[in-house]
Amino acid sequence: MNKEDFPLLHEHPNLVYLDNSATTQKPLSVINALVDFYKNTNSNVHRGIHFLSQKATMEYQKAHEAVADFIGAEAEEIVFTSGTTQSLNLIARMLGRKLREDDEIVLTEMEHHSNIIPWQQIAKEKKCGLKYIPLTSGYTLDMKEARQMINSKTRIVAVTHVSNVLGTINPVRELASLAHDVGALLIVDGAQSAPHLKINVKDLGCDFFAFSGHKMCGPTGIGVLYGKKGLLQNLDPVEFGGGMIKEVTKWHATWADLPAKFEAGTPNIAGAVGLRAAIDYLNNIGMEKIQEQGRELMAYALQKLSLLPKVRIIGPVIANERIPVFSFTVDKMHPHDVGDFLDKHNIAVRAGHHCAMPLMKTLGINGTVRASFYFYNTLEDVDKLISALHNLLNSKMENVSLRNVDKNQIVFGELTEKQEIYKENVLDHYKEPRNKGILKEYTHSCREVNPVCGDVVTLYLNVENEKIQNVSFMGNGCVISQASLSLLTEEMKGKPVQMVQNFTLNKIFSLLGIPISHTRYTCAFLSLKAVHGALKNGLRN
Repeated sequence: MNKEDFPLLHEHPNLVYLDNSATTQKPLSVINALVDFYKNTNSNVHRGIHFLSQKATMEYQKAHEAVADFIGAEAEEIVFTSGTTQSLNLIARMLGRKLREDDEIVLTEMEHHSNIIPWQQIAKEKKCGLKYIPLTSGYTLDMKEARQMINSKTRIVAVTHVSNVLGTINPVRELASLAHDVGALLIVDGAQSAPHLKINVKDLGCDFFAFSGHKMCGPTGIGVLYGKKGLLQNLDPVEFGGGMIKEVTKWHATWADLPAKFEAGTPNIAGAVGLRAAIDYLNNIGMEKIQEQGRELMAYALQKLSLLPKVRIIGPVIANERIPVFSFTVDKMHPHDVGDFLDKHNIAVRAGHHCAMPLMKTLGINGTVRASFYFYNTLEDVDKLISALHNLLNSKMENVSLRNVDKNQIVFGELTEKQEIYKENVLDHYKEPRNKGILKEYTHSCREVNPVCGDVVTLYLNVENEKIQNVSFMGNGCVISQASLSLLTEEMKGKPVQMVQNFTLNKIFSLLGIPISHTRYTCAFLSLKAVHGALKNGLRN
């Protein structure tokens, strides 16, 4: 489990990469497998009679077999997709056809948006009930509530195996029993569990299991949908085209055998080859060893983090109940600002709602900082994270978030003298925001949400004679979003509506006067979206 196997980590030895729940780094063996395929095997699969096509087809089939062996399934039960999201959408659409009005779908409050939205849409279309298993105070599923929710009306139970925010490992076997006892099917989002746990879908008892290659050292754009053979055989495809048919006439078509039946069009052949190489790499280490090392890292990190003042751990505090991903908040600091501070210390984490807005609402927060480990991380990486957080807690809040960097540089440099002046102005508008509050009299309003972190802002305008007579806003956020709102609302006062309607993102950049990273564009843009939305919406929307 050597970082030397990973070119990016080898080339950037000072980088502490703790964003593995979003995507993992790729070992050289996976990169070489992709290059070798394109150099020596590149061809389309299935119907070609020439040797290259036959070779590519054989490699593609071997990838199915490798994945099947990795999760304890049969090759026919492995459908390749673009990732977990497509896998879950695919099964939702296929099973959705069989649902009737008043049937019920049961999810959990932990779900990633990819395992919420598809079922939301199906529930609306079919007029089905949608229920959510709640959390306990210990960040685990309330199984007492689950036993009551899963009843004779339940047709589908769709759950995450491991929360991408909390790291909680959910009791899939028990949920499978509850579902099957009432004739329901269990669909499992395994995006976070497949990289860390030894998976056997037969032992889990699930009917369908979805995961992605890129979160377990494989390439992006390749994912898996496992389904029990008998269930897949009785489902009709929802995507159509070449490769998935047996026979086509002008008026009728029949489907190919499994798994081709669900793999319409040219598949991601190279991605499948790369995924097989990633599985070989993981198998050479051993999933049991990866899981054990993850527990050691998590126990060490939790112990160190729990000693930090003003830091709240979001998730189970016992390492054996979770995978090595943990979320936390820092008192009175926005997750984006904490993430930016850590980035300046060469520590890559993720900050925001992590595509789990309903969970954040349940937790009563807008977002968290998430540090997620993989087997190539070390105790030294944990120490560097803790040291940086110590520095953050000992620093003044006004120094947080603002990069002394050019947004296009990899190596960060100092701000110019002019930018330093702008920086102080931005900090002033953050600490003492102008125009914050609700106007007693307003003609226009708009509520906007930052899709990256979940921050919410409401803007109020009083427009008379085609001029902005007064403006205010409500809502909290990071330094960039709050300063942008304060600066922009000051700039708007007394201006003609038409002039304000022509404001662009460049206007925000000029008001800020400092370079910000591309990730923070949405923070800066939130103010402008609210202004444009208010002027478009009109009276008190």
